[in-house]
Amino acid sequence: MKILVVEGDFTSRLLLQKLLMPYGDVHIAINGREALAAYQMAREEGAPYDLICLDIVIPELDGQAVLKEIRRLEETAGIRRGEGVKVIMTTVVQDPLTIMSAFTHQCEAYLVKPIDQAKLVETLTRLGIQA
Repeated sequence: MKILVVEGDFTSRLLLQKLLMPYGDVHIAINGREALAAYQMAREEGAPYDLICLDIVIPELDGQAVLKEIRRLEETAGIRRGEGVKVIMTTVVQDPLTIMSAFTHQCEAYLVKPIDQAKLVETLTRLGIQA
């Protein structure tokens, strides 16, 4: 499996990378623009990401905007809803409007930091992702 971790905080990046390494190849992006560039490059190369862990509070383009653009690009490419990359929002933001917005933009899951390994594994299992 191919995984992209989009995280502005160094410590959070390392933690998610370590937790996700048993599941596949983990790539890193440190801001929203880099995340979109990585996403598009992977699609163009014919090896799209299977999973993106996306923080909301990241530099240059926030996670909500990144998620919205990913879903727009999928729609443009003819990828039907539910058949694109799985996106887990991994963030400190807990307000109900932000959470609802993330699901409106079609994230598959929303995990609040600090990321709990058991909850992450449970979420991956629910999404059909196995180590």
